[in-house]
This record gives sequence, C-alpha cells and structure tokens, in this order.
Amino acid sequence: MGKTLIIGSIALLGLASCGQTDLSRGASGAGIGAFAAAATDNDPVLGALAGGAAGAMCDDVAPQLCPNYRGY
Repeated sequence: MGKTLIIGSIALLGLASCGQTDLSRGASGAGIGAFAAAATDNDPVLGALAGGAAGAMCDDVAPQLCPNYRGY
C-alpha cells in the first residue's frame, strides 16, 4: 500500500497544477480527494466531495495559490 500511495500521490500532484477553470480544478480536486481517502481507508465519495469543493474554490479563497497563467 505504501508504494501505491507514493506513486499515486506523485501522479495526482501533476494534475493539481493544470487547472485553468473552476471546473477543471474541481475535477482534479475530486480525483485527488477520492484517491487520498481510499488510500487512508476512508470514504472515497466524501474525499471526492471535499477535494472537489477545495479545488473549485481555491482561486476564490486564496488567489495566490491558483495564478491565472493566461494573463487575464
């Protein structure tokens, strides 16, 4: 389980950086949340809900964490 968690975490970290819209950041967050919950023996559905909400709201709560690379 440890090796799977490390490899999965590295793969999902790459997804977290490619969100340009609230929808894409929410989808990435949902995937990361579901994986993290499953890896820690928690409910993946709740993890997906929490991760999706965090991903979709990150630019509203902390804009410096989700910069707009398009320049507008």
